[in-house]
Amino acid sequence: MLRNSLHLMALGGRHAPMRWSLLTCPTRILPVEMQAQPMQIGWLQARGYAKGKDKKKEKGGKGKAGKVEINEQQLREIINLDSLNTQMEKSVQHMKEDFIKHLSLRSTSGSIDTLRIKVDGDEHELQELAQISRKNPKTIIVNMIAFPQTIPDVLRAIEKSGMNLNPQQDGTTLFIPIPKVTKEHRENLSKNAKALFVKYRDAIRGVQNEHIRKLKNKPEVAKDDAFAAQTQVTAIADKFIAEADKLLASKQKELLGDN
Repeated sequence: MLRNSLHLMALGGRHAPMRWSLLTCPTRILPVEMQAQPMQIGWLQARGYAKGKDKKKEKGGKGKAGKVEINEQQLREIINLDSLNTQMEKSVQHMKEDFIKHLSLRSTSGSIDTLRIKVDGDEHELQELAQISRKNPKTIIVNMIAFPQTIPDVLRAIEKSGMNLNPQQDGTTLFIPIPKVTKEHRENLSKNAKALFVKYRDAIRGVQNEHIRKLKNKPEVAKDDAFAAQTQVTAIADKFIAEADKLLASKQKELLGDN
């Protein structure tokens, strides 16, 4: 009977209606089912929790962060929220402008008019420096007689415009052949769009990191409040980056002709 009791104890009572234990009394073996019960309950609770985790993993998947609520009133007490939003919004706006100016499929006289030319540290639109017209449907003429000294700056800007233009100079006049829109040209423009997106995405992250750095240097802010503010700043940056990403997707669809 002693051997059977020990065997049942080793099995943890899974195949027996009652568990037994040896007490300090050398003459009796007493049932102590009630003493063993708490251990059994604890084991069942642990198994139940594990199953719950598995179900949650199956339903929700892994790696998904919950939505961060933005408490503007609290944030304003800790950081300059207006400055944060303005700087991030400017990055998205500048990306939009660069998409329009530098990523055009058609090299029209209109797109040439607004080409930005940097002269002696200042920026001017090409139409401020030259007379722009069409010789024929395939050629744009840029007359630089008013500001001939800016011709090198204009040629440099046209080369970097991303419009696949190859101007030919004749004195103070530039002749710009309008290239055919090839698949290769479309793909290059799409790559340029992605490069611009990365540039402005990094600018948004830079604003985010700068505000977080300032937060960490504020000893008067409680650790919990600082952590919550950092999380919200990151969420705001994510929102602007998501907006920029949508603009990129739309522009690449336009450039590649995926209608």
